[in-house]
Amino acid sequence: MDAPNPHLVARMQDHRFSVFGEMSTLARRTGAINLGQGFPDTDGPLEVLEAAITAIGEGHNQYPPDRGIASLRQAVADHQQRFYGQKVDPENVVISTGASESLAAAFLALLEQGDEVVVFEPYFDLYAAGIALAGAVRRPVTLRAPDYSFDPAELAAAVGPRTKMILLNTPHNPTGKVFDAQELAQIAQLAIDHDLLVVTDEVYEHMVYAGHQHVSLATLPGMAERTLTISSCGKTFSLTGWKVGWCHGPKDLVDAVHAVKQHLSFTSGAPFQVAITEALALGDDFYHDLTASLENKRRLISDGLSAAGFTVYPTGGTYYVTADVRSLGYSDGLAFCRSLPDLCGVVAVPTQVFYDHPEAGQSIVRFAYCKRDEVLQEAVERLAGLAH
Repeated sequence: MDAPNPHLVARMQDHRFSVFGEMSTLARRTGAINLGQGFPDTDGPLEVLEAAITAIGEGHNQYPPDRGIASLRQAVADHQQRFYGQKVDPENVVISTGASESLAAAFLALLEQGDEVVVFEPYFDLYAAGIALAGAVRRPVTLRAPDYSFDPAELAAAVGPRTKMILLNTPHNPTGKVFDAQELAQIAQLAIDHDLLVVTDEVYEHMVYAGHQHVSLATLPGMAERTLTISSCGKTFSLTGWKVGWCHGPKDLVDAVHAVKQHLSFTSGAPFQVAITEALALGDDFYHDLTASLENKRRLISDGLSAAGFTVYPTGGTYYVTADVRSLGYSDGLAFCRSLPDLCGVVAVPTQVFYDHPEAGQSIVRFAYCKRDEVLQEAVERLAGLAH
């Protein structure tokens, strides 16, 4: 590992580099197919793109309100009512520069130095960096393959006198797990029993497949008053570069997050906010087609990985699938991913870097299948060479 940066604060030294940056750089250098970083290779709905162009032409190019334009805040509230039967006051919605800003602002606003956050591992690397930036401490609970279930006793044991928050991501990146009703009830009861705040990252909420259902934790009894719900447009509408996200929850919680958020970006993306107002009102056919398309892509990549000799783990949502490389004779997922472009011209991401206990995911790698079918087919054909 490189020497520490002498100017960077100690709590951020372990977060100087991102595996996503490393693997995407590797893909560009080698010309490999990038199934590592989770962004689509097609744009979102044409009517939404045109709405942004129209908004620019109509002069929506200056600072929007710092909490977001009123129509988008109302659209977020309407979305929650439409899909989850949840009543949300648009005054308690804040629009942010992607879900990532809502997350960062939540950590900085709600956590004191030394507070503890219960988080399920493997976790998106932004969580670890954001918790560290706030001076707080992670308390990981391991999701164990192949089904990525957790031990309720381990979850309960993770809560101590300094615990302030539970951080939940469902559908879950990087595993593709969708937390079921029983698991959510256990999490909710623990939060109520210990009077904990809960922050939920639900950016993959519309990418849930047959046999699974996304339940927004704030809709469970006793949870609305303690839960900050975060989502964004990037994944659902294939517009990751627009960076339009949001959070909502009880007034005091949202006001606290806004107090910090206003000193980060203040506000952003005026014409994109206008366009996402329209995106959130798209008909049911859009969401149905999104799921159907991704289920086909999941089948294509999963079948291809199995044929190439990987042990493929089931996934109920997102656009990621994880696979174990031990069946191919490898033991270290990081080393495998670094060599994969030279082996067959494909890039994946090792999940061991998303654990505090990396041995739990030492040999597991993640593939993103949010790509055109022809790209996935080419990747599958390249990966097939590993079996020979």
